[in-house]
Amino acid sequence: MIILDYKDTRPIYEQIVEKFKLLILKGVLMKDEQMPSVRSLAMELSINPNTIQKAYAELERQGYIYTIKGRGNFILDNGALLEKKKEELKERLLGLYREGREFGMKKSDFMDCLNAVKED
Repeated sequence: MIILDYKDTRPIYEQIVEKFKLLILKGVLMKDEQMPSVRSLAMELSINPNTIQKAYAELERQGYIYTIKGRGNFILDNGALLEKKKEELKERLLGLYREGREFGMKKSDFMDCLNAVKED
């Protein structure tokens, strides 16, 4: 489920956070589904359990998971998170559009680029 890239310059816990966020936003991990235990994931990834705990704490802080004492960590509803992510992507796209306009690109240039993308 989670594959770490040891060549990545980001800390391990950040990589774990990003991988879980992606799994949650894509709907691979569903609302109220239990996360792997800290101990089992640490053993699976061969890393310190404190690293997993730090990643889980960050996921909880960002609103992706919740904790039930003595039971574990669970996935929160991702509907609002997914909408927030889409809004962030739209803002980034608008930023690229504005930057392109500064260098003489036209709206039609962007539309041609988007039309060239094949849908799945």
